[in-house]
Amino acid sequence: MIHIIQRWVDRYFADEEAVLVAVMLIAGLAVVLSMGVVLAPMIAALIIAFLMQGLVQRLESWGCGHLLAVSIAFLVLAGSIVVALIYILPAIWRQLLNLFAEAPRMLMEGQSVLLLLPEKYPGLITEAQVKGLIGGLRADLGHVGQSVVSFSLAQLPILVAVLIYVVLVPILVFFFLKDGKEMIAWLTSVLPRERPVMRKIWREMNEQIANYVRGKVVEIFIVAVVTSIAFSFLGLNYALLLGVAVGMSVLIPYIGAAVVTLPVAIIAFFQWGWSTDLMYVMIAYGVIQAIDGNILVPLLFSEAVKMHPVVIVLAVLVFGGLWGFWGVFFAIPLATLCKAIMNAWPTKHKQETAETSPV
Repeated sequence: MIHIIQRWVDRYFADEEAVLVAVMLIAGLAVVLSMGVVLAPMIAALIIAFLMQGLVQRLESWGCGHLLAVSIAFLVLAGSIVVALIYILPAIWRQLLNLFAEAPRMLMEGQSVLLLLPEKYPGLITEAQVKGLIGGLRADLGHVGQSVVSFSLAQLPILVAVLIYVVLVPILVFFFLKDGKEMIAWLTSVLPRERPVMRKIWREMNEQIANYVRGKVVEIFIVAVVTSIAFSFLGLNYALLLGVAVGMSVLIPYIGAAVVTLPVAIIAFFQWGWSTDLMYVMIAYGVIQAIDGNILVPLLFSEAVKMHPVVIVLAVLVFGGLWGFWGVFFAIPLATLCKAIMNAWPTKHKQETAETSPV
């Protein structure tokens, strides 16, 4: 057994850089898992600065100086935060509270509809099963409603922390954008000069992950705005709330669109019943999904991440379970990072092949 372990270590950790990369990965993972809450503003600022780096580079290509480009990008970020805090978030919160207030009525109407099923299909479902289902939904809804009320009344310290983040994160983003090159140069100065593995991993991250993350943010924004406008035009209640939900659903490939279809259909059904208005809403929703999948995604993601659907779903489950929303958002980039590390990892077999291959 010891001999097998020694052969495995000799195969994958014969190169000094492989050991260094492994130590850095373990140290980074330990820091995120142990101090993720404390470093949350710093991590959020790094992510936002990473997303806005493309805007800074575009402004510099148009002739703006670095400081001017960073200032414009910072003003765009600050303006977006102000608009979100003053207009978008309060509107979403009001619609969410109205939805919880209207939920008991929806449950009563849903119970009357479901109670027709035992009459039509007595061999498949009973009246007791329907009442048990409605009772469970009513209890779950009560718990959610209590959580919403307790959040709005008793968790003011969290709101204060959010306000601190609103001030602190933009400031950190500004300095990351302004002095990012100097920071990277300082970090790389403590690393070995010859680091082909790290350069290969960084190159793949910079080419694929940066394009993916920025494209995904643009996709979420476009889908959310178009869906909200379409639902408002059709007169659907909670159009903004549903539009944001549809926009966020693109984070989870293959699953998000299927899951968010249910609340859209339920709210439209309880508003209009079986009518042409319900049909129009579902047709509009289907058209938006088709445009997103067949036109928007190919335009935004010219450098598509080639990955099997099973791997994508597994990455969403694993990283989402570890880090919640950010884990879901970065599931595919993190899976791509793991793939890049595996491809670039220097093994003894690769080194021998490189030495014996003709130049």
